[in-house]
Amino acid sequence: MKGIIGAIAGDIIGSAYEFNPTRDHYFKLFTPKSTFTDDTVLTMANALWLLDDKQHTHEKLINIMLDLCWRYPDRGYGGRFAHWIHDGDPQPYNSFGNGSAMRVSPVGYYANTLEEALELAQISAEVTHNHPEGIKGAQATAAAIFLARQGKTKREIRQYVEKTFKYDLSRTLEEIRPTFTFDETCQRTVPEAITCFLEGRDYEEVIRLSVALAGDADTIAAIAGSISSAVDDVPNKISQPAIALLSEEFCTTLLRFNELVAQREQEAL
Repeated sequence: MKGIIGAIAGDIIGSAYEFNPTRDHYFKLFTPKSTFTDDTVLTMANALWLLDDKQHTHEKLINIMLDLCWRYPDRGYGGRFAHWIHDGDPQPYNSFGNGSAMRVSPVGYYANTLEEALELAQISAEVTHNHPEGIKGAQATAAAIFLARQGKTKREIRQYVEKTFKYDLSRTLEEIRPTFTFDETCQRTVPEAITCFLEGRDYEEVIRLSVALAGDADTIAAIAGSISSAVDDVPNKISQPAIALLSEEFCTTLLRFNELVAQREQEAL
């Protein structure tokens, strides 16, 4: 299985290690603490937005995000975002947190052109994360997914991201790991997540590399996993337990979104 399941499974696997970090590459993929977090809730919000709002408006996205967040409370929402949820008139708050990148994967799968991916990623981000770095993190993630779907090599994806977004992807994970700490900014998680994708040989290894950085495990794994699953199938031993932890409506949304992506890919031929 390919698609946004890569972000969802990464989130679920990483959830058990977000505040219980591990540097053991061979950690258990699923534990009794494994669950979906705000990463998945907001990924689903983006998927529903693309499914149900053909005009792709900020207003519709905000309404969908609020509805899901109200109905799925206590999923690890950040402090400023939690305030946004409960504000009577929610406005963007100039954030450069990695929340913009963790939720953007549906855009990368929906878009039929790179320009569309960048435009939709900006809208997806700026309803909350309207800081240039917040927008950049979302755009870099969506662009990497789109380019991977188009069959671009990892070298080509690296070159595009470095040139367009000025992220330093020259450091290896071996160089990053010794000084890497928990960080929730786009600047300190998106380049590292992309590096996990670049170094991983398949989806499972990408997730293991992401979590074993011992940082913001669920979000790094969601971002890296969302790119990896554009190239490699998420194996059944990962996709099936992850889907089993989702609500019925999220399973329905996942199926609907996969069907939409397949339809758009066929139309683009």
